[in-house]
Amino acid sequence: MAYGRGRGAGVRRKGAHDRGARDRGQVALEYLGFLPLLLLVALGAVQLGLIAYAAQQAGTAARTGARSASLDGNYNADCQQAVSSWLKASCGDLAFGDDEVTVTSTVTIPSVIPGIGSFGEAHKTATMPVDH
Repeated sequence: MAYGRGRGAGVRRKGAHDRGARDRGQVALEYLGFLPLLLLVALGAVQLGLIAYAAQQAGTAARTGARSASLDGNYNADCQQAVSSWLKASCGDLAFGDDEVTVTSTVTIPSVIPGIGSFGEAHKTATMPVDH
């Protein structure tokens, strides 16, 4: 007895060819339906990276501004030059202590998600000893 030669072996069921023709393109349509969700997840990942980058840049601006203020320099200009040119940054709060100076920087977090203007601001504070 040969295997696979039982009753109905090699015989096509009625309607099997028709069903395959109807299913053609189904995977492409499912992919197109899932594509917006994939794009939204990708934009969310990029946005999280931008939030982290803006916070890091705010810290850099605060440290640079505090270092400049401790040397009696133009801390606000130095603060803005320390940040990437496409980010909006400011160092407005300056406080002198006994032997130290504290600067707070603010960086606006940009948005890559359509319909959302910005994700607020990142604030960082740095303190340096006064050297003048």
